[in-house]
Amino acid sequence: MRGAGRLWTWFRRLPVVARLVLAVALTMSMVLAGAAGLVYWRVQTALDQQLDDDLTTYRHSLDQAVRAGTPLPPGPSGSLHQVLDERGRVLGSSDAVRHRRLLTAAELSAAARGRTVRHDVGPLLPITSGTLRLQARRVTTAGQARIVVAAVRRGHRDEALRELLGQLALASGLTLIAASYVGYRTARAALRPVERYRRGAATFADGAQDLRLDVPADRDDEITRLGHTLNHMLDQLAAASAREHQFIADASHELRTPLTLMRAELDVALHRPRTTDELTETLRSVDTEVGRLVTLANTLLDLEQLASGEHIQRAPVELARFLDDASAPYRGAAERDGRAFEVECDQETTVEVDPRWLEPAVGTLLDNALRHGTGAIRLRAVAHGGRLRLSVSDEGPGFPPDFLAHAFDRFTRAESSRTTSGTGLGLALAAAVAASHDGTARAGNTSPGAVVALDIAC
Repeated sequence: MRGAGRLWTWFRRLPVVARLVLAVALTMSMVLAGAAGLVYWRVQTALDQQLDDDLTTYRHSLDQAVRAGTPLPPGPSGSLHQVLDERGRVLGSSDAVRHRRLLTAAELSAAARGRTVRHDVGPLLPITSGTLRLQARRVTTAGQARIVVAAVRRGHRDEALRELLGQLALASGLTLIAASYVGYRTARAALRPVERYRRGAATFADGAQDLRLDVPADRDDEITRLGHTLNHMLDQLAAASAREHQFIADASHELRTPLTLMRAELDVALHRPRTTDELTETLRSVDTEVGRLVTLANTLLDLEQLASGEHIQRAPVELARFLDDASAPYRGAAERDGRAFEVECDQETTVEVDPRWLEPAVGTLLDNALRHGTGAIRLRAVAHGGRLRLSVSDEGPGFPPDFLAHAFDRFTRAESSRTTSGTGLGLALAAAVAASHDGTARAGNTSPGAVVALDIAC
């Protein structure tokens, strides 16, 4: 068992091509050995049957001659005979075996008890002279028992079998060599794309960003599917790298302004002694910028989490209750501003969404309508055909026409909204939530006002 374990460990350490060729060679060896064994057995059986038939016929003729007391008849070419008494003394024999005992003591005893003895003299290999096949049987004549031994030479039979063995060995060897060569070439050809993919992946690991593997489009096998999988992985890695660079660029760009303002406020406060009121005002300003930083950082992290493929955990949600919960903080603000607030939806509808993400997206749209719009705010929801359409509209001036094409880009704000607080990430977050729900976001103008709609799968 320990030796087999070491052999298996050695085999597993071999290159894949070597393992495949070795496996093919071993399998073909067993198949060829089985086929050669079957052919040899069939030929040997046919030759032995013919030899046994001739030997049995000759022995019967010898038995009849001994019983009748007539001279022993000649047998087929290469045949021999001996007639023995029960003690093993030779009473008559062919000249070639006159002084040679063809039966052992045990075989002589068995024949004397009435058994038919069959025996081969000499091996098939190595080549020797005087190989025989014999049969011996007891014959009773004139009240006396005689042992009649009939034998034929096996030279032609053995020569035919040795020739067959040589031919089978030669044919099997050539077939094994050809099969191993074909297996080697096939394995190399099959694994050549894998080696090409490996070199491509190594190039990507060395810093190449736009690398894609050359995968044939006219086939669909395991290697081709591996290539498509690797290309998909490379796409994901490239997208992750792009998101990382985008996140770093966005964070460095947007965090610079509040940090600079905070540093300026603190420098002014430390430049000369300040009164309590002045310090309080400075701390309030710093607190405002800190709050902006926290909001900005949280929003950036939310966007990154959504873009990185965060799994949406859908759950059955009562649409009316969900909209009431999402709009509750903004309904009171609208009433304080004297603005109407309407929510329209089917009271009996249940949808499959992730409220953890969809609720802040709806809140962002309502907050934008409160801060940048005027007049009534309407939140509508319609579920149909496995899709949920959420829209928030107001009666304000609407979006500037040149802003609509970039409404959902990060840090994009209309000129009219730059005087109000905000990070320019609200609509980008809403669009990311819609995309994570297999949906889209759309912004447009109505008459009067603006509308932003999310169309998602539910």
